Amino acid sequence: MEYYEDLAEMYVGNDVSPDFYAWVFPKCDHVAVGTGTVCSKQDIKVFQRAIRARANAKISGGKVIKVEAHPIPEHPRPTRVRGRVALIGDAAGYVTKCSGEGIYFAAKSGRMCGEAIIKASEGGERMIDEDDLKREYLKEWDAKYITTFRFLDLLQKVFYGSDAAREALVELCGDEYVQRMTFESYLYKKLADGNRWEDAKMVFNTVGSLMRCNILGKKMEGLKL
Repeated sequence: MEYYEDLAEMYVGNDVSPDFYAWVFPKCDHVAVGTGTVCSKQDIKVFQRAIRARANAKISGGKVIKVEAHPIPEHPRPTRVRGRVALIGDAAGYVTKCSGEGIYFAAKSGRMCGEAIIKASEGGERMIDEDDLKREYLKEWDAKYITTFRFLDLLQKVFYGSDAAREALVELCGDEYVQRMTFESYLYKKLADGNRWEDAKMVFNTVGSLMRCNILGKKMEGLKL
């Protein structure tokens, strides 16, 4: 607990997850050690053991007080409004890929849905229907956040599919501009407005990192054989 008092760690690799990441971070009076996956749910216990092994030098001597696993809906559901029923938060699939962020979007969607109901009902003077919810809630939500969800979906597909791609991600994260854009996007929950020239350089560096790490990955596989 002392080691992780002001620290959170992210681990990547096929050993801890084939399509996501693993983590270690402090929670009140204990440390959370976990991982996630969509494509290999049946192997979650294997990945849980793997992350404990990877972090063993820092958590050795600690007592396992609870082991749990929960489904995380990582994509907005195709149907989020039906009749006078509207889904919000995890029920609506408002958990971002790549990062797994969901708490903010749960609270935000609840607020937006509530405000939409008040507006459509004219302060409680009329009964709302499906069209009202789609217009005042879904349309507003999608206009504000759906691009962010789609972009993070793309990032997860590009960078979390293989160890070579994860190495490229780690390499890119060493760039100060990438760090700033990532932090601002995470802080404000929308894609940050960047510098066009720097964005072009970032795309070029991304392609270069992916190519370089794929080549190195193939060489490493050859050495293993």
